[in-house]
Amino acid sequence: MNTQAPIQLEHAARPLEGRVSLVTGSTSGIGLGIARALAAAGSAVVLNGFGKPEDIAETQARIGSEFGVRMRYSGADMSKATAIAEMIATTLDAFGRLDVLVNNAGIQHVAPLEQFPAEKWDAILAINLSSAFHTTRAALPAMRQQNFGRIINIASAHGLVASPFKAAYVAAKHGMIGLTKVTALEAAEANITCNAVCPGYVYTPLVEAQIAGQARAHGIPRDEVIRDVLLAQQPNKRFATVEELGALSVFLASDAAASITGTALPVDGGWTAH
Repeated sequence: MNTQAPIQLEHAARPLEGRVSLVTGSTSGIGLGIARALAAAGSAVVLNGFGKPEDIAETQARIGSEFGVRMRYSGADMSKATAIAEMIATTLDAFGRLDVLVNNAGIQHVAPLEQFPAEKWDAILAINLSSAFHTTRAALPAMRQQNFGRIINIASAHGLVASPFKAAYVAAKHGMIGLTKVTALEAAEANITCNAVCPGYVYTPLVEAQIAGQARAHGIPRDEVIRDVLLAQQPNKRFATVEELGALSVFLASDAAASITGTALPVDGGWTAH
């Protein structure tokens, strides 16, 4: 028999009011889109990633002003365990809590297995997988103490299926889903959830550059590159958007998702339904 008190859902407009979120790899692309969505939902946000200091400062100020939330930035290198631990500690010192951790940092390299540089393998595993272990390990004690936590791991459709020439990326993303399940099981009784989001191709400035490059390289129109090259595996033939991923992240971070944990949620237009 379930005897727990019913969960009081937050006000729809600002479901994360009073929360503190940290998003790794959030100075551009998917991570930035998720950071904006969390801020729009009322959460204070710690950004992390690389870029020009003046651009990062402008982004930080713009989001804080637009949504009326506190913002901070950490330049912690996600390949360094000590830097990650310091980032979590600094966040806790600044805000007194950490409610939402989004592990988004990632890099890519494409090559056949026998030609795949060992140093690239090590770097991709460090940033795409090990960094999520280090952030989670450092954040869990505070989340347990406050009896609340939401960990969202940005995996990939390549965490569920494979493609040639992406050995390190596919291995790391499969590992991310395994880490998600273990974290969910270990933290379940502390009101801490952990879920993986598995995007297919997401429209970002980086992808737009790929479209232009592929069109030039193959001498084919832009629309053909999108449909027959980049989105060949996505049945809906459209990119996911950072806004969609942001909205899903806000939901997973909210009280409404309290019973959703240990899942790997595809946002891939049907790619992994094959």
